[in-house]
Amino acid sequence: MSTPTAVRPAPPAATPPPDRPRIRWVASVAAGLAVLLAGTCLVAVVQGGTWFADGALVVAVVVGLGIALQRLAAAAVAVGQLLGALLVLTGLFGDDAVAGFLPGPAAFGAFADHVTEAAAQIDSGVAPVVPTAGMLFLITAAFGLLTVIVHAVSVSAAAPAAAGVPLLCMVAVPAALSDALLPWWAVTCAVAGYGLLLVARDGAGRRGSALVTGGIAVVAVAGVLGLLLGSAATVVGTAGRFVSGGAGGGNGGAIGLNPFTSLRGQLTQSDPVELFRTTGLPRPTYLRALTLSDYRANSGWQAATPRPGVPLAGPLTEDPAEGERVQVAVQNVGFRDYWLPLYGQPESVTGVDADRWAYDRSSGIAYTQRPREEEAWQETAVLPAPSADELRSAAGPTRVDPAYRDTAGVDPRVAQIAADVTQDAATPFDKAIALVEYFTGPQSQFRYSLETAPGSGDDALVDFLTVGRAGYCEQFASAMAVMLRTQGVPARVAVGFTAGTEGDGYRSVSTRDAHAWVEAWFPGYGWTTFDPTPLTDGRTVVPPYVLEAVADAPPGAEQPAAPQEEVPQPEPQAEAPQPTPEPAPADIPQPDPTAADQDGGVPVMVPLVALLVVALLAGPAVARRVLRRRRLAAATAGGPGAGRAAWDEVLATSRDRCSAVSDGDTVRGTARAVVGAHELDSAAQDALREIVRLVEAEWYGDEPPAEGALTGPLQAVLAAIGGSGRRGWKSWVRTLAPRSLLTSLRAPAKDRTPAA
Repeated sequence: MSTPTAVRPAPPAATPPPDRPRIRWVASVAAGLAVLLAGTCLVAVVQGGTWFADGALVVAVVVGLGIALQRLAAAAVAVGQLLGALLVLTGLFGDDAVAGFLPGPAAFGAFADHVTEAAAQIDSGVAPVVPTAGMLFLITAAFGLLTVIVHAVSVSAAAPAAAGVPLLCMVAVPAALSDALLPWWAVTCAVAGYGLLLVARDGAGRRGSALVTGGIAVVAVAGVLGLLLGSAATVVGTAGRFVSGGAGGGNGGAIGLNPFTSLRGQLTQSDPVELFRTTGLPRPTYLRALTLSDYRANSGWQAATPRPGVPLAGPLTEDPAEGERVQVAVQNVGFRDYWLPLYGQPESVTGVDADRWAYDRSSGIAYTQRPREEEAWQETAVLPAPSADELRSAAGPTRVDPAYRDTAGVDPRVAQIAADVTQDAATPFDKAIALVEYFTGPQSQFRYSLETAPGSGDDALVDFLTVGRAGYCEQFASAMAVMLRTQGVPARVAVGFTAGTEGDGYRSVSTRDAHAWVEAWFPGYGWTTFDPTPLTDGRTVVPPYVLEAVADAPPGAEQPAAPQEEVPQPEPQAEAPQPTPEPAPADIPQPDPTAADQDGGVPVMVPLVALLVVALLAGPAVARRVLRRRRLAAATAGGPGAGRAAWDEVLATSRDRCSAVSDGDTVRGTARAVVGAHELDSAAQDALREIVRLVEAEWYGDEPPAEGALTGPLQAVLAAIGGSGRRGWKSWVRTLAPRSLLTSLRAPAKDRTPAA
C-alpha cells in the first residue's frame, strides 16, 4: 500500500497563528429575533399581549447567556441557557422561590399545577383562549426551549437552515388550532425571522456583504410573492380554513369531556364562531349536547360515562312524550365532539352513521367513542309543552335513576337555603318555579357575570349562594339542580346551546350561545327545562309553563330573603376555572368502531410530538449536510480559506466513516492515517497528494488555491472515503449521528490547523 509522497515543508516561521474563537453575537441575536417573530403566530391562539412580553423576557435571557457562554462547548452553552430559562420561569410563575428567583420544591409544584391547568384549557378551550397563568407558563417555557434549540442549531452547529424545523412547530400549532388561518402580518413575521437566520452569518469582507445583501433580497422577494399569491388564493389571511376546539383538537366549538371549562372558553371568545344552522324549529328551543348527573362537593358537576346505548337511527324512546312533533335539519358549520347535539326528546336521527353513534336513553345523550364532525343530520323529535297546571298535578311512580336524586356531599347549609326558598311551594313544580324566581326574579340579589366572586368559606356552592352571588350559567345551573335534589325533585344539569339568532331562513348557533341549564323530572312528562341564569341579552328561552306560573303569582309577591353571612360581600374578581377530572374517551361504551372511525380522532398533539421526534432525529444529519455544502462551495471557489475548507471536509468525512484520524498531526501524517484507515486506492491517493500540496501551499506559502483547483481531487477523495466500509444498519446510524458534527460541538474552539 503506497503513501503520499513527501512534500517540501515550509519554514516553521511561516506557520500562521491559530484562529481565535470568534463570538457570533449577530447570529445569536438573529436566533432570538427569529423565535420572537415566529412566535407572533400565537396571536391566533391566546388573547391579549401578556404572553408575548413574558416570551420576550425569556428569549432575551437565553440569547444573552448564549453570547456570554459562546466560548464554551456547545453542550455547556445549552445547559447554561436552560438554567437561565428556568430562573425566569421561577421568577414569573414559581411560588416561594429562594431569593425570589431560585426554584425550590414549591416552585416545581406550582409548575406542575400550571401544566395541569394549561392541559385542561387546551383540551376543552376554544381559541383564542384566555391567558390564564397555566397558559402563560406553557407559552413562556416553549419560547425559552425553542430559543435554546434554535441557538444550538444555527449558532453552535452553524446550520441556520436546519433551524427552520423547530421554528415550523411555532407556526404549525396555531395553524392547527386557530379558528382562522394566521393573519398576513404574522406569516410575514415568521418568514422574516427565518430569513434573518439565513442572512445573519457574521460574514466578513466583500463576499460576506454580498451574501447578506443577496439573502435579504431573496427573502424579501419570497415574502412579497407569498403574500400576493396567498391573498389571491385565499390561503393566507384572516378568512382561514382551520377552526379550533377542545374535544377533537381542531374545531370551532366543542363541549368535550370538561364541559364547564369549555363553556367558559367559548363564552370568553372575542370573536364568536358559528357552529350550526338549523331549520324546522317552530319556536326557539335549547340544543342539548349532554347532561350531567354526578355532583361532587367543591368540584361541581362531572361528565359521567354514558351507558351502553341503542343505535342512533331509532327508535330512541320507549315512552313517546306528548307535545309537538317536529322535523329539524341541522347543518354543522364548525362543531366536532364526542356528543351530537339534539333538540327536545329525539325519536330518530338520520344523516349520520348510526353504527358509530349510540344514544343513552337514561341521560338523553347521543355519543361516540372518538370526536367526530358530521356534516349535517336530520332529527325527528317531540318538543314537550305541558301547562303549569299539568306539571303541578303530575303524579305517579318515580321512574328515574336514583343518581338524579343523589345529594351525597351536599353541604347542609345549601339544603337549608333551598328549604327556605321553597317553604311556600306545595308541589315539586312550584319548588322549581320558586328557585327560578330566586335567581332571576325582580327581587333577586344575583347577577350574571363571567367573573365569579372568590369564596372565603369551605364550600364553593355555599359561597356562591351567600357571599358572591355572581357568576355565569355554570354556577346558576349547578346551584339550582343541587337545591332541587335536596327538596326531593330529580334534577340534572344540561349543557349545550341557547336558541341562537335568526338568519336568512335558518337559526344560527355560535360559540356565544354556549349555555347550561337545569332539567327536572316529573312523572308522566319526563325531563323538563328550567333556566335559572339571569341573562340580560335576550338569549334566555322561557318555557310557556314558567311564564304561566310566574303570571299566576300574587301581585307584589316578595322573593324569599337571601340568607346572609357575617362575611361582607367582596367585589367580584376574576377567578380561573378549576379543571375537573376527565374520563378517558376510550372508556365510553360504544359499538365497536371500524377503521374508518379513526378520521379526526387523533389528538393534535400526536402529530406535533411525532414532528418533534423527527426533527430531533434528523437535526444532526441536516446540520452535517449543510456544513458539507458550505465547505465544498468554499473549496471550489478558491481563494483564502479554500484549503482549510477542503481539509476540514476530508477529516470530517473520514470521522463519519468511524476512523480515528486526528488533526493534531502534520498534514502528511494525517494524510497517511486517512489512507490506512480507508484503504484508498492509487487514484484516491494521488488526489489526496494534490490536496495536501494545495493545503500546504496556502498555509505555509501564502498561496491560496485557484478557483476549481480543489474540486476534482476533493470529489475523488470524498467518494473513495464514502465508499469504504460495510453497508447496513450502521450506515444509518452514521448518517443520523455524524461523528464529525458531534466532535466539533464538543470542541468548537479548537485550532484545526495541523502542525508543520
